[in-house]
Amino acid sequence: MSQRKTVTCPNPDVLAQAVAVRVLTTIRNLLAEPGRSRVDIALTGGTDGNRVLRAIGTDPLADDLDASRVHIWWGDERFVPEDSDDRNAKQARRFLNILVERGLMPEENIHEMPADTRDAARIAAATDEENDAVLADAAAAYQKELIEQLGEEPTLDIALFGVGPDAHFASLFPGRPEVLIDDPHVLVAGVRDSPKPPPLRVTLTVPMIARSRHTWVFASGERKADAVAAAFAQPRNPQAPSSFADGEELVWYIDQDAASKL
Repeated sequence: MSQRKTVTCPNPDVLAQAVAVRVLTTIRNLLAEPGRSRVDIALTGGTDGNRVLRAIGTDPLADDLDASRVHIWWGDERFVPEDSDDRNAKQARRFLNILVERGLMPEENIHEMPADTRDAARIAAATDEENDAVLADAAAAYQKELIEQLGEEPTLDIALFGVGPDAHFASLFPGRPEVLIDDPHVLVAGVRDSPKPPPLRVTLTVPMIARSRHTWVFASGERKADAVAAAFAQPRNPQAPSSFADGEELVWYIDQDAASKL
């Protein structure tokens, strides 16, 4: 695993601003590399993820960023209908749609994970076998898109992840088999019976995340302190999935409350 770097911030707002500046500066630097045509970044949802996204959208560094060369992905998604407020993509669209409407980012640069196209009655009546099948199809479709866009061994330039109070990241939860997937050819997986609602999820796997050039994980608040301590205590601990976070560069951003048990 990569050597973990840690940045401790005084509070959640400063943390979000620090991550936002790092994201925007890194995108700018990558786009300046000779011969580079694009930058690919995976967003995350949750309280910290949405706070970071708002900070990116309001930072002055975003004003002259060439968003036409930035491609947006997600590290995980709640497998719910497209119009559901639970979708990470719907929350992020509040910012991304502004870029699209202003002509700064082409719609085709936004690569959402598949949504559940079944109606409410079909979802409610679905068996475990049906849910497994539709999740497998969704995961396969997103993996196909990653490979079509980024090559046979797709690599993200930046991958952002929040951490839950149970130390999960992406939709990789404690004690679940998905975090133990180590096949380098399995880049995306479905999750049924997620311990955190909603129960159906799609997520990048550890092998896909580990190929990222920059993996930045963030957590804030006292309720995340146990999770951060568990993730730092032992690498690759299935009971603390965020301990599997990896990349060419791995940085954890935590605030003082989240760091209180280190």
